[in-house]
Amino acid sequence: MQGPMVGAVTPNEITIWGRLSGPFRGEIEFATTYTFDESRHLSLTATKEEDYVLKWKLTGLDPDTRYYYRFKVKGNTPRYQEMVPPFYTKTAPAEGEPVRFEVAFGSCVRILHDSEQNIWPTIHRFQPDVFFWLGDNIYGDSLDPDIISEEWKRQRGISNLQPFNHSIPQLAIWDDHDFGLNNYDRRHPMKTETLKLFNRFWANPPSGLPDAPGVFFKYRYGGVDFFFLDVRYHRDPNKEPDHPGKTMLGKMQLEWLQTSLRASDSPFKVLISGSGWTKSKGPTGDAWSAFLYERNLLFEYIRENEINGVILLSGDTHVGELSAIPWSEKGGYDFYDLVSSPLAQTPNEPRYHRIPELRIRPIFTREDNFGLLQFDLTQAEDPVLRFNLIGVSGRKAWAPFVIRASELVNGVSSWKDKISKGLPDTIHW
Repeated sequence: MQGPMVGAVTPNEITIWGRLSGPFRGEIEFATTYTFDESRHLSLTATKEEDYVLKWKLTGLDPDTRYYYRFKVKGNTPRYQEMVPPFYTKTAPAEGEPVRFEVAFGSCVRILHDSEQNIWPTIHRFQPDVFFWLGDNIYGDSLDPDIISEEWKRQRGISNLQPFNHSIPQLAIWDDHDFGLNNYDRRHPMKTETLKLFNRFWANPPSGLPDAPGVFFKYRYGGVDFFFLDVRYHRDPNKEPDHPGKTMLGKMQLEWLQTSLRASDSPFKVLISGSGWTKSKGPTGDAWSAFLYERNLLFEYIRENEINGVILLSGDTHVGELSAIPWSEKGGYDFYDLVSSPLAQTPNEPRYHRIPELRIRPIFTREDNFGLLQFDLTQAEDPVLRFNLIGVSGRKAWAPFVIRASELVNGVSSWKDKISKGLPDTIHW
């Protein structure tokens, strides 16, 4: 009915998501050759309780290797697939080997505004190693779990998305419109059911904690640690006055993040949030701007514990942005918020009254867009991250942003060297 879609991959595993049309046995045949020499098989049986969704975990695989896969029923290829080439995807690089790899990301996909979604063939042409959905992946905007489920199925069936789903590994978090209603928070009366649906429709690694439900998890690829955050399930109301107890993450998720960051040996540590990190939306906005006590507590924790290499990703804004939070002024280093939005709907007009701490690139509103992160860890002495924002046309939005691991260390101020020419160097638009 929907799928297949490749989910999380590791050096030795590939997870594939799919939904059948009834309580049938779904079998995947997979091999390293197009002709399926020495192939292996994995069978699962779909149940009505899980809406006939299956997640096949292919294990015992070789790192950095292309695997072909196809579906079989009762040992035979279905007649309608006999003339279709086999699907394929790739495992992650081996741990410990310095590599180059690319991650694409984006947010805000509204099927009612864009039912074709031409962004997917564009991203597919760039062949990223993995793709991250940063929230508002559907606009469910309902408290009825059946409607949310229907929206996931509609989005998963978009024609332009199919080749992308078949080959590019994908992971996801949510934001307000796929969590519940606009700007929704911990008061959502159906959040337990919404979380169950989210976990059903994505092939993420295990998420949340036993006493702290949510979509948050850590993922490692190519020697880089990615921290996917849940900014909805435990979130206090935006309009509550900010104070030390006000939280977006909840106590246990924040402690999990702090502990995980401290334990990370990655040269880059990427924090992924549906809500934007800067102060631009103001003290009651639907962003970290309404939770500055908690945000700044996290940033101070990073500084005090000398946790190097933190980069921020976010979405939600319906414009592409690149801003900086100059923590170098406090003895730390500068935090950069890399923003891609929207993937599939009309971009907003620039809202120049929204003023981040520092604007590093002009606001991009020309077209739908996605972010592309290029990690180069082969330069072992000083790994490099390059960020491009790319429109649905395939054109780059502005000059690439390049940051080295050595610039994400306490005491280093880097933003003045990164800012676009022509922007005021104290910037406040």
